[in-house]
Amino acid sequence: MKKLMRSSTDKILFGVCAGIAEFFSISPFIVRLIFFVTGSVVIYIILAALLPENPSLY
Repeated sequence: MKKLMRSSTDKILFGVCAGIAEFFSISPFIVRLIFFVTGSVVIYIILAALLPENPSLY
């Protein structure tokens, strides 16, 4: 079962967009573009605070 989590490997700021993209199996670029075009800064900050970070196994 998939869980929505922030990415710890493919992140620019907090990994929210990459985590959403991984959850829906789409490109992180698409999700970043959607956040940028819609100006969803508040939603991004809320998700960054609420979503747990995916533990890295490096």
